[in-house]
Amino acid sequence: MPRMGRIVLPNYPHHVVQRGHNRQVVFAAEQDYQRYIADLRELKDAFGVKVYAYCLMTNHVHLLLAPGEAVAGLGQLMKALAARATRYRNRLEGRTGTLWESRYKSSVVESDTYLLACCRYIELNPVRARIAAEAGDYPWSSYRMRVMHQADSDWLDMDPCFVALGDTPEKRRIRYTEFIRQAVPSSEIDLIRAALQRGQLTGSARFVDEIERIQGLRVELRGRGRPRRNSGK
Repeated sequence: MPRMGRIVLPNYPHHVVQRGHNRQVVFAAEQDYQRYIADLRELKDAFGVKVYAYCLMTNHVHLLLAPGEAVAGLGQLMKALAARATRYRNRLEGRTGTLWESRYKSSVVESDTYLLACCRYIELNPVRARIAAEAGDYPWSSYRMRVMHQADSDWLDMDPCFVALGDTPEKRRIRYTEFIRQAVPSSEIDLIRAALQRGQLTGSARFVDEIERIQGLRVELRGRGRPRRNSGK
């Protein structure tokens, strides 16, 4: 079956995952995580891409990114991040060769309905993997930057759905914490995961129809359902 072309749209959020080659470890020590986050912070502005959420796991990364009008910035950012991490790892281990899978996965996200759900999915990844009891226990995701007072958190972009949670930073943090602690429907997790794996759209049938009209193509195997709305909104 031919591989589906990647859909990249200007000013839309994209859920992106890149895995280590053959699922090999890409973050082995604290400085590995720190270096990748520092590169993400530097390069996002260079390529005109907003970063709404991230989570670095041992052998893969989850990112929620929004390119500007120049959609090529998304691919350029991912290429530059991968190249820097590869050079660093090869130099550290005295090796050559690839560190990452050649093709990252991405899914365009419906902002109004699924943006906060994708943030939650990404930041709860360590909890689902049972390496952290709560999202706040894991140091290598955007959760702490989003809900805790940190001096270096100003580079994380605030998505419009997070901003809409409250009219003050404190209200937004409280309501997002409540949202994170809600029971997450398995249908929401399945839909986000399936859309990402298939390179499809994370959104409602209406959103899929809208993007199909914009792109002039058919998106098969649509997911069903929608995430539970945050009662604090």
